[in-house]
Amino acid sequence: MLDWFARNARELPWRATRDPYAILVSEVMAQQTQVGRVVPPAEVITEWQGLGYNRRAVNLHRAARQVAAHGWPDDLTELPGVGRYTADAVACFAFGRDVLPEDVNVRRVQERAGATFTSAAAQALMDLGATVCLARVPRCGACPLEGGCPSRGRRFEPLRKQGPFEGSFRQRRSAALRAVVAGQKPDDEEAVAALARDGLVHVQEGLVSLPSPAP
Repeated sequence: MLDWFARNARELPWRATRDPYAILVSEVMAQQTQVGRVVPPAEVITEWQGLGYNRRAVNLHRAARQVAAHGWPDDLTELPGVGRYTADAVACFAFGRDVLPEDVNVRRVQERAGATFTSAAAQALMDLGATVCLARVPRCGACPLEGGCPSRGRRFEPLRKQGPFEGSFRQRRSAALRAVVAGQKPDDEEAVAALARDGLVHVQEGLVSLPSPAP
């Protein structure tokens, strides 16, 4: 599998660095881009527009402030918004710890192959699950594990998908936040209240604004 990975590895920005913050950012942003600096929450939310799940932007800023003040904790899940997978990814790829980050792709490969792998295979497993061992119709003929895989040739039921964005409360939240970013007053009080609970906006005396940086 490692030979397969050497020939087929995807070019992802965090693979060129062991900087834990750069890797944290890339994981939080679903490996779409990297952010090289810490900016105030309002700027983070503004820049995050279009990526979705804006709460992650605020948590990323809070995590960066915590690391700047206290350093990286031994247990990375102590950082705001950092769950088990992200903690393991940073631990493995930045700090070289022998821990296997298990995202949906890694779990799928392990379950179908009926095998366990070490952290040395982490990136190979991620790419294999993302490009070959696909959720519904895996490309078994291109898989380096094909010879001994008990799931070879099988087809799988589609996974349950998230409800449509159009007409959802997520869309209302997004519209309200876009209005605040644009300096307008959103007219959806329920959406504003939800954004305020998540720390994405600040409401005072009826005025809605983006949060200010902590002193």
